[in-house]
Amino acid sequence: MRNIVLIGPMGAGKTTVGKQLAEHFSLDFVDADAALEDRLGVSILTIFDIEGEDGFRKRENTILHELCERKNIVLATGGGAILMEDNRILLRRAGTVVYLDASIDAQVKRTRNRRDRPLLNDVDDPRAALEALMEIRAPLYRQEADITVMSGERSVTHVTREIIAKLDES
Repeated sequence: MRNIVLIGPMGAGKTTVGKQLAEHFSLDFVDADAALEDRLGVSILTIFDIEGEDGFRKRENTILHELCERKNIVLATGGGAILMEDNRILLRRAGTVVYLDASIDAQVKRTRNRRDRPLLNDVDDPRAALEALMEIRAPLYRQEADITVMSGERSVTHVTREIIAKLDES
């Protein structure tokens, strides 16, 4: 089985769905943001605070180079991982890319009480910020996806089952 790479916006459920997929297929689950935090010993928020988004994206690219060399994994990426062309190439080569799509309403709902979202923490209108992010990112998610599944308001179990069925078809 090829690796499974999950892309999509924050709040789409990449980590939760990824863990279920990994369990179903007996693969290792890897969260790229968590791997980066483990490597550096600091939070994503701290990286953003010290190095800004550009510094974070460079570090994200470095960890993705390592993670994409692994086999037999389900990889959950950060929402902005697809912004860098080198990352898109890495993810495509690493395995089957699954785009977890979520409406803006679902993203707002799932991220509203989280303080670990640096692109949302200091904004007056999180909805507008998410809309702006999706305007740029959604075309890239669609372009890179081998499989697209709506995750939004659906249960993790339903989303996971749909991905499994689509993977079995391909």
